Amino acid sequence: MNKINQEVGKKIKAFRKSKNMSVQQFADVINKSKGTVSKYESGDISIDVVTLYQIAGALNIRVEQLLYYDLRQASSLNTIPSTFFKNSNRLFSYCYDGRSKELIRCVMDLLPEPDTNRYKTMFYMNVRSFESYQECENTYWGYTEHYDSITTIILKNQATPIENMTINILASFLETEKKWGLMSGVSFRPFMPISLKMLFSKIPLVENQELINELKISKDDIRIMKIYNMLAIT
Repeated sequence: MNKINQEVGKKIKAFRKSKNMSVQQFADVINKSKGTVSKYESGDISIDVVTLYQIAGALNIRVEQLLYYDLRQASSLNTIPSTFFKNSNRLFSYCYDGRSKELIRCVMDLLPEPDTNRYKTMFYMNVRSFESYQECENTYWGYTEHYDSITTIILKNQATPIENMTINILASFLETEKKWGLMSGVSFRPFMPISLKMLFSKIPLVENQELINELKISKDDIRIMKIYNMLAIT
């Protein structure tokens, strides 16, 4: 069985499940039989380009999100001026939701091929597990730009395009395994502008109370907010 077919099939299945669609419901949308869709998802048969775009449209995602990239061999990010992002096609990030008192896991994929000075970026927020991170609460599509002293990530919610998010990461030129970032945008629970501190890592972190305490707004954060009258993450 072709590995590429398997990986593409796994992504189709994950996105379908994240939309709460049964195999039959999805088959009806793309005008295929239930058996054919099952074979797509298992990787038993290849998918032609036209059908792949049709599937992406039915799932309300970009076709690039279904493609397979060998992250071990991809090398196009090794020339990025940002040391933290160098050779990193996938990053893991965390934030804390004080309303539900839950740790929120996120995954960010950067496509191996840069588009001019931008890197296409897919962001999956509130994932259930890193093994099937396409099954998440919200998916975003956008791009990443690296500057001398800051990295800026601009994202749009694929389900609700009115929701735009910007993430800024300072001093990404430093060699480190973790970096703090500030996400700013609009929340829909409730509907209002928000800013959120996020921790980015090259590898999944141990999810314990220590991590949660780091992600919470601290007394020092409040002290800085009082000084500048703004939420600042460095």
